[in-house]
Amino acid sequence: MDPLDLARWQFGITTVYHFLFVPVTIGLSLLVAILNTVWVRTGKVAYQRATKFWGTLFLINFAMGVVTGIVQEFQFGMNWSSYSRFVGDIFGAPLALEALLAFFLESTFLGLWLFGWNRLPKLVHLACIWLVAIGTTLSAYFILAANSFMQWPVGFKVDGRAELVDFGEVLTNKILLSAFPHTIVGSWLSGGMILMAVSAWHVARRRDLDVFRPCLRFGAVVVVLGAFGTLVTGDVLGKTMTQTQPMKMAAAEALYQTEQPAPFSLFTIGTLSGTEPVFQVTIPGVLSQLATGSFDGKVLGINDIQAEYQKRFGPGDYRPYIPVAYWGFRLMIGFGMLAALVALAVLWLTRRGGIRGRSWMWRVAVWSVALPFLAHSFGWIFTEMARQPWIVFSQMKTADGVSPTVGAGTVLISLILFTVLYGALALVELGLMIKFGRKSPPSPEDEEPGEAGQESFAY
Repeated sequence: MDPLDLARWQFGITTVYHFLFVPVTIGLSLLVAILNTVWVRTGKVAYQRATKFWGTLFLINFAMGVVTGIVQEFQFGMNWSSYSRFVGDIFGAPLALEALLAFFLESTFLGLWLFGWNRLPKLVHLACIWLVAIGTTLSAYFILAANSFMQWPVGFKVDGRAELVDFGEVLTNKILLSAFPHTIVGSWLSGGMILMAVSAWHVARRRDLDVFRPCLRFGAVVVVLGAFGTLVTGDVLGKTMTQTQPMKMAAAEALYQTEQPAPFSLFTIGTLSGTEPVFQVTIPGVLSQLATGSFDGKVLGINDIQAEYQKRFGPGDYRPYIPVAYWGFRLMIGFGMLAALVALAVLWLTRRGGIRGRSWMWRVAVWSVALPFLAHSFGWIFTEMARQPWIVFSQMKTADGVSPTVGAGTVLISLILFTVLYGALALVELGLMIKFGRKSPPSPEDEEPGEAGQESFAY
């Protein structure tokens, strides 16, 4: 067994699992803040109950995100010490800001909001949850700043390792400025789908309709907006990706030969060697528009980019694994658009104040909760796998970033242990979400005076 392969598997498993909670936390923090605002402005008890109900589910995901994120730091030190040494000076600043500023903002004001019910003035209490939402967004920005350096390194010099020379350039990386809005609006998909799916379960049983019918429609609207936003921001990101990592765009389309105009591939079967296509179903000119902004634009193919990279970086294979890049890109888009279609169907069935549709439709709405998570996972896999063989594009290959003194046995043991741990955490997360998601929202009259802060999140 190769320690590099095992380390990559461990990184992939832990990162994808951790990222399941990131968009939910970002999305739900904003939606809970909006519901809290509506309650403060209208005084309607239904919105107070909704705020507390969704606040509970947000807290569960926030806690799970923190726990699963700790493993990321562990594996960087154990499995990727050469990589950590190379990028440590660059990553130190944004990750320190994420921990000291963003996470401190999140955790502090989340505690104040959690225990501040009936203790803090309403507007002060409302400001706390908005600061939590701002903190989660800042966390995403600083973490993406570190990841964007891996995609397109800027603001550094190399003296044995990468040394930071312009922190402002790191924080304004063109990849970061394109990926950040794409990530945020993508989080609306997850947050909105949680609202829609859980509300659909209650609406199908005609339970607490004063709370869940508005949340059902609110969640569906957010999903539709998130899907539209990801299309727009994804288009911008695609053009940036073409400028900085043309191999990634070519791999996403399995475009082997340079074409002008370039078609968009709906379906491709390539040779076993991955050097040319065998069968394709394409739409003329669409890839040119996505990559260059013109239906007649020129898009470089995999084979030509490979030849260019060999001249630039020396002998080697600079192609990612094409099937993963190609299908990861399509599954990301497909699951996201499918989520939007379900949300549009829900909006149609609940129009004009009614609740229409048969029981199977509400089951579809409930099970569709998995769609954004699948879209995010495949999108993240595409982003990282289509950059290969680079761990830091043009600066360090993945094979050079692994720890030189950690053997395959050590990595395998930690891989098994963390996989079992994550499996247990998944069962805990699922159990908590089902337990609290099936309960009715707390009513103000059910709370004892002076205990609203505790009781509202322990119902």
